[in-house]
Amino acid sequence: MRPADRLRVIARRKFSLRARVGLLSAFGVALAVIVVSLAGWWLMHGRMYANMDLQLSADTGAASRAATPEAALRIVHAADELPSNWWDNDLSPEITQLLGMAGPPPPVVVRFLDSAGHPVSSSAGSAWLGPVSSPAVRIAATGSGLDLADAGPGDETIYRVSTTPRAGGAVQVAGRVVGIESTLDDLRTLLTWIGFAGAALAGVVGWGVARAGLRPVHRLTGAVEEVARTQDLDSWIPADGRDEIARLATAFNRMLTALAASRAAQQQLVQDAGHELRTPLTSLRTNVELLTYAEQQRASGKVLSPDDRTRLLRDLGVQAEELTTLTAELVELAAENTDPEPFEPLDLADVVAGAVIRARARWPQVVFAVSAVPAAMSGRPGGLSRVVLNLLDNAAKWSPPGGTVQVRLSAADGFAELTVADEGPGISEQDRPKVFERFYRATAARSMPGSGLGLAIVAQIVEAHEGSVVAGAAPGGGAELKVRVPSAFLNRLGGGS
Repeated sequence: MRPADRLRVIARRKFSLRARVGLLSAFGVALAVIVVSLAGWWLMHGRMYANMDLQLSADTGAASRAATPEAALRIVHAADELPSNWWDNDLSPEITQLLGMAGPPPPVVVRFLDSAGHPVSSSAGSAWLGPVSSPAVRIAATGSGLDLADAGPGDETIYRVSTTPRAGGAVQVAGRVVGIESTLDDLRTLLTWIGFAGAALAGVVGWGVARAGLRPVHRLTGAVEEVARTQDLDSWIPADGRDEIARLATAFNRMLTALAASRAAQQQLVQDAGHELRTPLTSLRTNVELLTYAEQQRASGKVLSPDDRTRLLRDLGVQAEELTTLTAELVELAAENTDPEPFEPLDLADVVAGAVIRARARWPQVVFAVSAVPAAMSGRPGGLSRVVLNLLDNAAKWSPPGGTVQVRLSAADGFAELTVADEGPGISEQDRPKVFERFYRATAARSMPGSGLGLAIVAQIVEAHEGSVVAGAAPGGGAELKVRVPSAFLNRLGGGS
């Protein structure tokens, strides 16, 4: 892990979100103040020295026409003031020595040079300028050019010197920069304190803003922790306003509603399954106990007749098959609740064709008459195949031998409609609204094999596709089950599952 990443991990562990927001605010303001202060300081530095260079250039031109350095001093600009605390600074040995020899540096120094670049006369304080620079010697020798340079003892800068040619050599006018540097130092100190104060104020303000802004998050966190502690999925988290926190609270409420519905459905499924499994298990156990008792009585000569034994074994097979069917349908129902397959583009006509092939293999004594048109849509292929197959199984179970099951698939107005009709006894009008409930079996159906889950699975899968399923009477007198699902379901979901 890189050092920067390690620091971020440590910061997340050691500081709360509120503290991080405050620190980031302080850091951001400090960075902005530093950038602005540096830009302002450099701008002021450039402006002050640029103005000084312009003034020195003008003064040098005027001094070149004077006869003596003293006469030049009377016509040049001398506005610089030596700071009162200049003597309190940590002075170098060279400056200390010059102070003892020549006194404080005057605001302006004028020095005349001959054609060889040697000083011939100067005003008071010329010792502070140090030796003549090479560019100044060149100007004095050639009689042309202009030079602006810093001057002072050693590495210290005390003056800004302008050199220009004059008759017989050159003239130098030096303006003291100690006052400018003092002003810039004061400005730097002021900007530094402003930066510290701004960063501290930004940290305090950021802390307060984070505290106020994160208060709803803390309330939401407390409510979620309470739900996690109590496992009470019926709790409701307050969601005020339309900001991100309100949206998050609303999303949590929707999640809690979905979890509560899922848990209720699971509990209902377990209760219904336990109730429905009890009857076949009891019957199965009774028959097994009878066969066991008959085996135990064989030594005494009391044996079951072959017909009774055959009947018991046949009942055991039927009951085992019913348990197998019920278990498989319970697994399908639970899987559809907990792990639904994703939606994908498909043609419902292909799904119907595949389900009809399987139904014909299961029910060879029934004729399946199919009329289908292409119906492109988006759905769960496995779930829709289960819907069609369950409808076909239900129709074939109630159809007489040699009967015909009519299967029609049409598409119109953005919907695909599947109709399955049989030639059986039909569904009574009072039972039609209930046939899609779990484990519901009409009075006439209780003598037939089945679990009462097949049509419940159909209703659940169709509902997941935002469709509808209804039971009615077929034109030939049997039952007619009609499924209607929107073919544009993918577009409304935004392409997701």
